[in-house]
Amino acid sequence: MTLYPVIMAGGSGTRLWPLSRERHPKQFFPIVDDETMLQQTARRLDGLRSVERPLVVCNEAHRFFVADQLRAIGVEPLGVIIEPEGRNTAPALTLAALWLLEMGDGHDPVILAMPGDHLVRDAAAFREAVEAGGSLAADGWLVTFGVVPDAPETGYGYVRKGAALDESAAPPCRVSGFVEKPDLETARSYVASGEYLWNSGIFMMRASAWLAALERFRPDIARACGRAHSNGRLDGDFYSPGVSDFLTCPGESIDYAVMEKAAGLSAEERRGLPDVAVVPLDAGWSDVGAWSALLRHGERDGDGNVVRGDVYAQSAEDSLLVSQHRLVAAVGVRDAVVVETADAVLVAHKDSVQDVKEMVGRLRSDGRPEAEAHRRVHRPWGSYEVVDSGPGFQVKRLTVNPGAALSLQMHRHRAEHWVVVAGAAKVTRGDEVFSLSENESTYVPRGARHRLENPGDTPLEVIEVQTGAYLGEDDIVRFQDDYGRR
Repeated sequence: MTLYPVIMAGGSGTRLWPLSRERHPKQFFPIVDDETMLQQTARRLDGLRSVERPLVVCNEAHRFFVADQLRAIGVEPLGVIIEPEGRNTAPALTLAALWLLEMGDGHDPVILAMPGDHLVRDAAAFREAVEAGGSLAADGWLVTFGVVPDAPETGYGYVRKGAALDESAAPPCRVSGFVEKPDLETARSYVASGEYLWNSGIFMMRASAWLAALERFRPDIARACGRAHSNGRLDGDFYSPGVSDFLTCPGESIDYAVMEKAAGLSAEERRGLPDVAVVPLDAGWSDVGAWSALLRHGERDGDGNVVRGDVYAQSAEDSLLVSQHRLVAAVGVRDAVVVETADAVLVAHKDSVQDVKEMVGRLRSDGRPEAEAHRRVHRPWGSYEVVDSGPGFQVKRLTVNPGAALSLQMHRHRAEHWVVVAGAAKVTRGDEVFSLSENESTYVPRGARHRLENPGDTPLEVIEVQTGAYLGEDDIVRFQDDYGRR
């Protein structure tokens, strides 16, 4: 049996604001260790027997994050499926199942579906659980992984274990039922009973088993994804489903769409549909759904603090203190969460961090840009950062990766001045093509076709001064682009 991993790398990351933003969510950051959470997810597959390269499902805005970050750790994905808009995990898994069935020369692959933004401290234990679930999935079961709880957690859903399926010390079990996030007293009773596991959101099943169950319980999702897949297009490693078809698809999680309904069927009602099993997972798992998770899993100092970045702590205890750009000095705080970024600072009590999502909603409704993006914005060719702005002008610092190029483009409402501060640039301006070295500059008038390229093997740094009546990012007319953008 060959296992086909599907990494679901969507999600907006609002609970880890201000580090995680809608345009740069947590799976693309090194939240806990030096590697990003997407990279950690791909790496924990190392050592599994008969495993294929991962297939990744992500938002269109993040496809180059996925490609670049996996390339950086030497992982070439089997493919990348691009969602035009997020529709939760059930449509994501459905697109992956349809893609794998079409690409698989008639065989029915066993899929390991896992979020790209979870923490697993014990990768060996994770792989052991996957091996245990693989035989069940190969036999047609819908398999979920239930985390062995070490506390009465109210932020997770729970899976209730039914009859054991073998006589091992921690056997896979039939699923008796799924339950929603409980209150504290109920969570305590669940943990004390030993009958409940946290719902990890990690699943295994044959592609055909998933599609059959989805057709039974959510035929609307099955039909919309089927149409989107049929009308999709392949562009290199990127597969884009039919946009208009996919946008008609309801958003739903794997749990709600299928797993909970399938687990609640009687034998008579099941009528040949796959049964549902849960495999215990005791591997230091967390969904890193709030800043408090870093306090739980991060390395603490002698005062119980988790400290990252340029931080001075004095008489501070049991706090998370994170600096991204500036010195953070914390004096006399306890049970606090302080996260500093270039354009926003979060200060919260550690017991209130679940409310960060609500705060981000307020920022978004007020039109605050800090809800969506960092001051430094990543592009497939590199990145840019707004240094200063005012009426009629904006100053950016552009970083162009070696060998990369911006699109051949023009602006209707602004002119641009470029100053090279590091590296060497190749510039197209109208019919001219010329080079710029450090301390040299040029002017691009409004309406002129232009392009900036880095022909060298070191990053190109450029200060760009924009002037004009309108300076929005949507004032771009592209004529040619190496990354398929329009």
